[in-house]
Amino acid sequence: MLLASVESRYIDVVTSVFSTPIAFKAWFASAAALFAIVQVLTGARIFGKLGRAVPIAPPRVNKIHRWSGRIAILLTVPVAFHCIFILGFQTGDPRVLAHSLLGTFLYGVFAVKVFYVRDSDHPRWTVPLVGGTLFTMLVLLWSSSSLWYFTQVRFGF
Repeated sequence: MLLASVESRYIDVVTSVFSTPIAFKAWFASAAALFAIVQVLTGARIFGKLGRAVPIAPPRVNKIHRWSGRIAILLTVPVAFHCIFILGFQTGDPRVLAHSLLGTFLYGVFAVKVFYVRDSDHPRWTVPLVGGTLFTMLVLLWSSSSLWYFTQVRFGF
């Protein structure tokens, strides 16, 4: 009963701005993907790569990296809520199955990344590897949902 009430309020709030809850999900996931691109670029700059492409000094690039990651993950929370509580784990279509499996592991990989960022007793290549894995998962999730929605259903709010 409580979940039905929360779901009803969620749909009312979402459809006050977007045409459907799925459109909301697609746009929020797209915003998260854009912040994930900022994550990759600033992460590469932190590790001494892309100095010309990302000409931001290390103290500032670290802040941008941290905040873009926070925003990216925060943008995925309502998307995950929609996927978990409204749609649920689905296996009827290969695209949807792949999306459900990737989504299941996303926050686990995020937790591993946060652990390695906070822990200094690991090889230097661990953080970029885990960060790259997290980025790849997010891009695959976006491709199997938002990109599919924008190209197969409709591009709009």
